Amino acid sequence: MLLGLGANQLLADMNRLLSLLFHQGVLDEQFLELQQLQDETSPNFVYDVVNIYFQESEKLIRNLRGLLVDKEFSDYKKMGKHLNQLMGSSSSIGAKRVNNICLAFRAASEQNNRPACLRALEVLENEYCYLNNKLHEFFQIEQQRVLAAGVRYPMPPPPQQQQQHHHH
Repeated sequence: MLLGLGANQLLADMNRLLSLLFHQGVLDEQFLELQQLQDETSPNFVYDVVNIYFQESEKLIRNLRGLLVDKEFSDYKKMGKHLNQLMGSSSSIGAKRVNNICLAFRAASEQNNRPACLRALEVLENEYCYLNNKLHEFFQIEQQRVLAAGVRYPMPPPPQQQQQHHHH
């Protein structure tokens, strides 16, 4: 029974972390919708979706930084495209604060306002880092929970090989 309690404790930790992120406006209900899509047939669904999101976002944020670091010229049109992509994928996983900062960033890029873009980029990188850290924490707890819950149902032992005794 102790292991079951462990799993419940971990579930409580996951829920506490999620409600913190909702309260902070880091995530919105879209994240819960993702969780609804996860079942026995796709136990890693949310993890996989979020992982792909992190890989894509990292590239987009790197590209945005690249465009802004070049003092001679900033391609604001391209910046807007990157931001639209980032907003699309952010809203699909429920990354609300990242999405909101992208909106402000896009507004600054539409005004070709470089200082405002640089400020927005900095906030974006911080928000993205925070989201990344918190969701990694979330998935670590989830992994432990799955393990703790699984231990309660031991696998049946493998069938014993019948020793054939030949009497000569």
